[in-house]
Amino acid sequence: MFNPEVEAASRTEIEERQRTRLQTTVRTVYEKVPFYRNKFAEEGTFPEDIVDISDITKLPFTKKQDLRDQYPFGLFAVPTEDVVRIHGSSGTSGKPTVVGYTKNDLKAWATIVARAIVAAGGTKSDILHNAYGYGLFTGGLGIHCGAEELGAATVPVSGGNTERQITLIQDFKPKGICGTPSYILNVAEKMEDMGIDTRELGLKYGIFGAEPWSEGMRKTLEEKLNLKAVDIYGLSEIMGPGVSIECHEAQDGLHIADDHFLVEVIDPKTLEPVAEGEDGELVFTSLTKEALPIIRYRTGDIASITRERCQCGRTTTRMSRVKGRTDDMMILRGVNVFPSEMERVLLEIKGLVPHYQIHRVMNGTMEGVRLHVEIGKRLYKEVGSDLKHDLVKQLKKEIQQQIKSACLVSIETVIQEPNSIPRSEGKAIRIVDARKVDSVGV
Repeated sequence: MFNPEVEAASRTEIEERQRTRLQTTVRTVYEKVPFYRNKFAEEGTFPEDIVDISDITKLPFTKKQDLRDQYPFGLFAVPTEDVVRIHGSSGTSGKPTVVGYTKNDLKAWATIVARAIVAAGGTKSDILHNAYGYGLFTGGLGIHCGAEELGAATVPVSGGNTERQITLIQDFKPKGICGTPSYILNVAEKMEDMGIDTRELGLKYGIFGAEPWSEGMRKTLEEKLNLKAVDIYGLSEIMGPGVSIECHEAQDGLHIADDHFLVEVIDPKTLEPVAEGEDGELVFTSLTKEALPIIRYRTGDIASITRERCQCGRTTTRMSRVKGRTDDMMILRGVNVFPSEMERVLLEIKGLVPHYQIHRVMNGTMEGVRLHVEIGKRLYKEVGSDLKHDLVKQLKKEIQQQIKSACLVSIETVIQEPNSIPRSEGKAIRIVDARKVDSVGV
């Protein structure tokens, strides 16, 4: 462990630390952020009402739209001269969400990411290949600063330029690799095409996140790259990568940095808390952030939590891997379906490669979904590129049966030739909304 006194603290110690830090954070936002002062007044809540961590339910929620409405610096609790770094979203759907960091914020962030790398199996003597994007996206610089805090040698390669990445991996022999799972899969497949024996690369662990991914994807990455794959979680609005991570020993839930964040799980419809172990929407409150402290941020991510001690010895709260996002959830004939559930099924079917897209389409006046998958190269050669071959029809039938069994929905399926679905150089695009345009294929 990087911070054993924190990561293996007693539950009493954890909750006492959270209580005092929550009280400080609530006083800070009430005094320094007019947005929160007004929200507290609407709820009839004041800082002195927060006596214990259970009182957090008295506080208002914060949503992504609130950050957009307060663009650019309306939620900052410090003057801009005290801010030393600014990150933000791409803003492709409107104003970007802007987040800021003081020197103390960056120090805290680096510490929790260093803690995360150690949990993944990293050490200060490692070389770490960082394929997360650098820039306004928090992934690249977040991992980078944590690796430096740990003392590991960091290769800041960022995303894209896959052949160069492969050359660096072959030459530098990093122990760890970081990136979105969809992009690292792209790298692994390119290595296969080049005839590279991944067992000779020397990789030991991979830290993958920034998008939901299934156990099937984990198995695929571990087999293709001969490493142990762990899931890392974070949002820029909360801090960035490192909010939680799986340990390499158990790979059974992501350890949350309880000393910096207080987590809740709510029913996204009723907004009421759900029982421990039940799925719901993750809600985070920051406990140590200076520039942008945030209260009860609704992440939109669906998961559950447990406070049972992990076999690795850590006592921190663990969250399950993210099942999906509330805005990615599709309701098909009354059934709730997440793309990650379909991915889990697809990765267990032989004859396919782990790339897919889900197109939301209009069938007349009715909304529907069309699943686009890609045939494996071996089967493609076997059928002589004939996608109407009986073996392809049999494969399509198997896909539809397995989806029906696992997800309880019938879905139109399109099987495409190899390399026809776009490969990711960052976050994979799993859902394509084609309801307002004519769209055939990808």
